[in-house]
Amino acid sequence: MRFTSSSAQETADLGFRIGKACTAGSIVSLRGSLGAGKTVLAKGIAKALNISEAIVSPTFTLMQEYEGTLPLYHMDLYRISGADEFEMIGGEEMLYGNGVTLIEWSEKIQDMLPDGTIFVDISIMPDSRREITIEGIEV
Repeated sequence: MRFTSSSAQETADLGFRIGKACTAGSIVSLRGSLGAGKTVLAKGIAKALNISEAIVSPTFTLMQEYEGTLPLYHMDLYRISGADEFEMIGGEEMLYGNGVTLIEWSEKIQDMLPDGTIFVDISIMPDSRREITIEGIEV
């Protein structure tokens, strides 16, 4: 499915729809350049899971855990070198958790992502709109 977003609110609303469609064990791969809107989309997913805590990109902590109707594990792999480092920090355990796992910069561990992973690609268009492609879930 392909969507176009003209604002942060539209991107967050799409995230909300994704969050409502997620179930325990869902893994969402968020891919896009810096500033594309991955964290904005994550905020919408968190809202769908009734998480009231502020969602921030965990670039320096690598992972944040939030409690809602399902646990949300929000990872940002921008600062890691690849799958070996991901394994060393225990990230693989989160791939098989009982909540929803969001992974920004997931292309760094592409070969580790299990079947059933939901892929969300965000591209910045020349007019600043976002083109968002979702594979693996109906929203």
